[in-house]
Amino acid sequence: MSERTILVWFRNDLRIRDNEILLEAIRKADKVLPVYCFDPFYFKHNLSGNPKTGNIRARFLLESVANLRKNLQALGGELIIRIGNPAEILPQLADEYQVNEVYHHREVAHEETEISEQVETALWKMRLNLKHFIGHTLYHKEDLPFPIKDIPDSFAVFKKKVERDSNVRQCVATPDQIVAPEIKDKGEIPTLQMLGLNEPFDDPRATEHFVGGEDEAQAQLEKFFLNNSHTIIGKKNTTLNLSKLSPWIALGCISLRQVYWEVIKQQQLNNTAYPGMLLDLLWRDYFRFMFKKHGQKFIAVKEELTGMTGSVVNRNELFEHWEHGETGVPLVDAIMHELNATGYINNYSRQIAAGFLVNELKVDWKKGAAYFEEKLIDYSPASNWGNWAFIAGVNDARESRYAIAALPVTEQTAKSDYIDTWLPEVYATGVVVK
Repeated sequence: MSERTILVWFRNDLRIRDNEILLEAIRKADKVLPVYCFDPFYFKHNLSGNPKTGNIRARFLLESVANLRKNLQALGGELIIRIGNPAEILPQLADEYQVNEVYHHREVAHEETEISEQVETALWKMRLNLKHFIGHTLYHKEDLPFPIKDIPDSFAVFKKKVERDSNVRQCVATPDQIVAPEIKDKGEIPTLQMLGLNEPFDDPRATEHFVGGEDEAQAQLEKFFLNNSHTIIGKKNTTLNLSKLSPWIALGCISLRQVYWEVIKQQQLNNTAYPGMLLDLLWRDYFRFMFKKHGQKFIAVKEELTGMTGSVVNRNELFEHWEHGETGVPLVDAIMHELNATGYINNYSRQIAAGFLVNELKVDWKKGAAYFEEKLIDYSPASNWGNWAFIAGVNDARESRYAIAALPVTEQTAKSDYIDTWLPEVYATGVVVK
């Protein structure tokens, strides 16, 4: 009887802990072939000439893939790395290593699902199955109190029903051994230059330096709870952005379930409260399920955009002022300078910057969403585009908009030390000194 080999296609699930596709492949196969593809699609340049993935996020990705390879090797496995279209590479590897089946985690956003469909079609021509798993959400879709098509568009209703009628599954076990086929060419991790990007500059003003990988994610989780072990229940909420776990969550270096159960454990052990973290985990689920329910319609404009003033040239000029932090509003400009320098801003800053672009400058929200996609180290398609669509009010879930999206952009909102750090030279009128 021939040996059974399963190819595990890693994408935004770069971890060995709580990774169902990896554990299931080990259980069902004699040999497991983990693969990661650096798809050129994600490193192309848009019409504005900017890369789809900026160099700060790309570096974080390279570090995360390298750490995944190290952790797989520690279990006796290996990670094959290739640069190219997964729809071409995966069938080639499947043929070379006589693969019987391919596992991957299902995505929900348009571009990601299209890539999955291309891979599935290519494998089907070889009579190979691409098996889909659900591994990016806190609540498994099979455990929701309603079918996907009936998920409430209101976040408040979604939250109430899910928390009342559903349970979060326990994390799956971490494998202790992987048996891999004999690898002829494991492939090397590309450099940024190979991906068409320059090395990023580490701005000394940044208070946090993010290093990719599951090991760093575990360290950040422990660090957060160690530093916040005295937050008594009933005090001010703590958010996922304040925990600064979002970059690792975006690439799946740590699962939402692991974060959730660690929060529950800490609450029980130390009488601490982290309601903001749990709320942010739910928002992530909500956005993904909304994309699953509505597809692109969730962020589609139903009617002609209204309220946009000025010529296209003028709006382009306004957008350039915004992206370079030259709007003349110190708080907004400081936020954009921090984003451009570090690839990270907290959630409040994102809401303020996005709201200003949409509501004050009347610029197409999709330009802002694309810019955040390039710059944010923790970019996640559903959360990024879902949040921007809410701020722009282009879908049916307007009542679920973040309350902080309506924060006024005033001098009272900002702390002077923040502006002094990221925008040290401003006129009293708020005009940036160039």
